[in-house]
Amino acid sequence: MKLLCEVLDVSRSGYYAWRGRKPSPRQDRRDRLVEQVRRVHQESAGTYGSPRVHAELLDRDVQVCLNTVAKIMTQERIRSVRARRFAIRTTDSAHDSPVAGNVLGRDFAADRPDRKWVCDITYVPTAQGVLYLAAVMDLCSRRIVGWAMADHLRTELCLDALDMALQARRPAAGLIHHSDRGVQYASASYAMALARHRTIVSMSRVGDCYDNAAMESFWGTFKTECVYPRQRPYATHEEARQEIFRYIECWYNRRRRHSAIGYVSPEAFEASLN
Repeated sequence: MKLLCEVLDVSRSGYYAWRGRKPSPRQDRRDRLVEQVRRVHQESAGTYGSPRVHAELLDRDVQVCLNTVAKIMTQERIRSVRARRFAIRTTDSAHDSPVAGNVLGRDFAADRPDRKWVCDITYVPTAQGVLYLAAVMDLCSRRIVGWAMADHLRTELCLDALDMALQARRPAAGLIHHSDRGVQYASASYAMALARHRTIVSMSRVGDCYDNAAMESFWGTFKTECVYPRQRPYATHEEARQEIFRYIECWYNRRRRHSAIGYVSPEAFEASLN
């Protein structure tokens, strides 16, 4: 210790005084903030960046600005998981079934739930083979109101997701239903299901993913938070089904803060409208 003090040109008494000194109030506050930021980040399974961490802290009555949260996360190397690219094709628009025009027109805002729904299909790799997931999103709250999983891309996959949404929400006539021009959504059975509920049918233009940008954004979030962080693919379809159910119903709909609705969860946003 004597040699160290000599090298640093400090007295031994000064060193021991420094070592025994209590942290300053400012350092105490920073240490508490670091712990709170880490806790929120861990509770999100590492998916939250600084805006969502900040919103969650404010909801817990922790008074801190966004810049401070961002600075702490940078300094402590607390990072959200990142998106990766994937490329299995789920849309087959080379068919002879009738298609609708783009009624939605990239207007992804809705003043009340069950006025505008968007739909799409994605896939999840497993050791047992690909599992396909169809989902229906409400554009007002960004809530996933219907979903279904299967090991095939037949029309019944999308019909099951639609049926779940219709049974749960019971929308009034005039709901805009938007999808791509895939054979499943253009099929006669799917068209009849929409007609029975007096739904306005809207479809994206060929090859234009921006026409269904809200749904594409959800798939990116879902893959980034539920699929990509895994060290290995799901072992079975059943394992994937259970994890996807937990992600959609227990995390995304009920707890995950969404930037498009003021950094609250879809469920909380809908509750605020009542």
